[in-house]
Amino acid sequence: LGVAQMREALALRAAGVSTPLLTWLHTSGVAFGRAIEADIEIGLSAPWAVEQVCDAARAGGQPARVQLKADTGLARNGAYTGSGDWEALVQAAVRAETEGLIEVTGIFTHFAYADAPDHPTVRHQEESFAEAVLLAERAGLTPQVRHMSNSAATLTNPGAAWDMVRPGLAVFGLSPAPDIGDSASFDLVPAMSVTARASTVKTVPAGQGVSYGHTHTTTAPTTLVDVPVGYADGLPRHGSNAIEVLIGGQRRPIAGRVCMDQIVVDAGAPDAMNVQAGDEVLLFGSGGQGEPTAQDWAEAIGTINYEIVTRFGPSLPRVYVGEHAAAPSAPTTVEE
Repeated sequence: LGVAQMREALALRAAGVSTPLLTWLHTSGVAFGRAIEADIEIGLSAPWAVEQVCDAARAGGQPARVQLKADTGLARNGAYTGSGDWEALVQAAVRAETEGLIEVTGIFTHFAYADAPDHPTVRHQEESFAEAVLLAERAGLTPQVRHMSNSAATLTNPGAAWDMVRPGLAVFGLSPAPDIGDSASFDLVPAMSVTARASTVKTVPAGQGVSYGHTHTTTAPTTLVDVPVGYADGLPRHGSNAIEVLIGGQRRPIAGRVCMDQIVVDAGAPDAMNVQAGDEVLLFGSGGQGEPTAQDWAEAIGTINYEIVTRFGPSLPRVYVGEHAAAPSAPTTVEE
């Protein structure tokens, strides 16, 4: 497993997850000692990080397992291979490994244009990574794993697989390259759905403004449904008057602004749909029931599906659907 933040890795260990685990996005002073004690591999991007991990290893009397991150052209996290940064990181790691303070178990990088496999940077990064790995191995490091493929590269560029791949969004069953193909094109099925329950159902006349600022006004007698979930829970506020949900078996629009803790859904003419308080509202899902997907929401508000599914934080109860799945016990639920 791979996670960005140390707190995520420590939370997995605290929950009893014992599988191999890498965390790689750190600032100075993070709890490297706790990671070493918990057998968490640590991604390193600069010599200062090597030094701090070595200090933690000395203090704990236990060597750290680390992976070195190369920046092959994303210009983000990692030691830049276009300068002396990568060589400096490798040399620092070699010295630390010689002292018995670390074990370098892997080398990795990240694509900039993995969702556009024909972009010239893809080939350039593959070549730069191969050179970075060769430099490290010639310096005496013997990484067990070398990896650079995220979801998009895993699905579109099998030649870049090296020793392992890092699917993230694809695990949600969503396409990481919608310009190339949708989920079905990659044999993926969206695994996450978000549901809520209708709270208040009312009929209003034509000309009624809805929600803050009255950014939506009814044009005919209309059934409005209040749903207790909003931007504090993860709904995008810029989805106001733009995204749809499934209610009463039909896709209906959010009317007016997305509020902090609720939305209002325009359920149509009063005699067109029988909706009652307590009825389920399917915000998005696999699309199998006609509901919007995370990709639909993303396209409606001009963002990517990654942002849609990661907006929903731990405040919402999660139900993992399977053989022993529990029934939802709260009004708003994320199912995966």
